[in-house]
Amino acid sequence: MGGVLPKSESPKASIPQTKLEARISEAIRMRESGGTSLKSFNSVILKFPKIDESLRNCRSTFLEFDEDGNGIIDQEELRHCFRKLEMKFSDEEIDDLFEACDINEDMGMKFNEFIVLLCLVYLLKDDPAALYAKSQMAVPNLEATFETLVDAFVFLDENKDGHVSKNEMIHAINETRTGERSSGRIAMKRFEEMDWDRNGMVNFKEFLFAFTRWVGIEDNEDEDEEDNA
Repeated sequence: MGGVLPKSESPKASIPQTKLEARISEAIRMRESGGTSLKSFNSVILKFPKIDESLRNCRSTFLEFDEDGNGIIDQEELRHCFRKLEMKFSDEEIDDLFEACDINEDMGMKFNEFIVLLCLVYLLKDDPAALYAKSQMAVPNLEATFETLVDAFVFLDENKDGHVSKNEMIHAINETRTGERSSGRIAMKRFEEMDWDRNGMVNFKEFLFAFTRWVGIEDNEDEDEEDNA
């Protein structure tokens, strides 16, 4: 799985700072109230190849949003496409989505960041506006994949407080790698990959960004760009 990202690439703090992030936190807590069917984190790991393939099918949607073809989606492109597809989001909500997914604050979403955006929209499916957006953005074809990601987070968050703690991650990895002396180090590395703001707690957005690295989306995309150069 992918390496630890530099702290300079850390997204904003885990504490909800916008209405959107508050909605995401509430949606996660509601989802957690229903529990999860997952029995171990290893069951998620075994699905990595299939998840990777499924997420890459989002590329055509990404290219549609990237109107100038420069490999990133800027704020105006996102606004324009939401309006073009008649998605019922306010400018504030669109800007919040953009800022939430622009992890490097470079005013542009890359492919892996766009995947996170789609998953966040999927999470908010109980919101009538978000449900409509989901149908327009071809997310229904990815429902099983996004549901697996939500389930994985719910599984890790044992106390159902909307965040994954270091102890919760260690417990999940220890169960997966029973008896392995390296399990503690592996758990710590995985937690560091998720906890980008280094506050000791991982929210769903942080988990999603780490997951794209784990399945190889960002690393492989960099290789593809080099191959096409």
